[in-house]
Amino acid sequence: MPNSSSISEFLLLPLADTRQLQLLHFWLLLGIYLAALLGNGLISTAVACDRRLHTPMYFFLLNLALLDLGCISTTLPKAMVDALWDTRAISYTGCAAQIFFYFYFVSAEFSVLTIMSYDRYVAICKPLHYGTLMDSRACATMAAAAWGTGVLNSLLHTASTFSLPLCQGNVVNQFFCEIPQILKLSCSESNLREVVLIIFSVSLGFGCFVYIFVTYVQIFKTVLRMPSEQGRHKAFSTCLPHLAVVSLFLSTAFFAYLKPPSISSPFLDLTVALLYSVVPPTLNPIIYSMRNREIKHSLRKVLQYTVF
Repeated sequence: MPNSSSISEFLLLPLADTRQLQLLHFWLLLGIYLAALLGNGLISTAVACDRRLHTPMYFFLLNLALLDLGCISTTLPKAMVDALWDTRAISYTGCAAQIFFYFYFVSAEFSVLTIMSYDRYVAICKPLHYGTLMDSRACATMAAAAWGTGVLNSLLHTASTFSLPLCQGNVVNQFFCEIPQILKLSCSESNLREVVLIIFSVSLGFGCFVYIFVTYVQIFKTVLRMPSEQGRHKAFSTCLPHLAVVSLFLSTAFFAYLKPPSISSPFLDLTVALLYSVVPPTLNPIIYSMRNREIKHSLRKVLQYTVF
């Protein structure tokens, strides 16, 4: 049996067995990746270039867009290269880097999503205190805390995972390096340490979700008391998509990391991984900003300035 000291590379799960399907998957992944790059890039450009969007809500949208770009760029380019060139190998260092950066971006993104729910709560439920509670210093501090928490969380999980002896081969049954799949290669009882870390992270994520849910219950109560139908519509159109994205992201991630081994299969694992790693970064620009009048107006101005 090989051990971790003798493993120089891992073999990822091929997306298809035939060359035609591999090329089809390449073009499909390329389209998804370009859509994510375009959507999140437009949001970043609009918020950065339009001073009217220099508000807490759009500041956190900018952070979310940057994290989405990092998240999807960690997994899809390698998957596209594998599909195009019919390869499966990823180096030991490359696998560790992929896990580190993916876990980093995902951890920071969920922190930002939690902060965004707090921002909406203050804006709708405590509008008179919004300027004080969400001033520039507070926003910068919360954003820095989100990015910093991602680094710490990712370091702990990556170091814990790759400190385990691996003797169950080097085949990773996923299209990118994923912690649960690496743990399946471990032959040591000490992987309980990483399992405990995963349970802690999932519990923390669930606590954030409960906070987000309770926050939106308060928001909806306030919105329903609004006399203006237009105000209610604007509040619901801002909050409901946020709650939907958080629910999709958390439910699929929880399932991927906590499901019993007895119900695991390559197709199921692949489907769940696509749902939590590819869908949210691609849909976030549409859900959060492409339906937003301010973003659309800002993008028109930027495009007109670029053309003329």
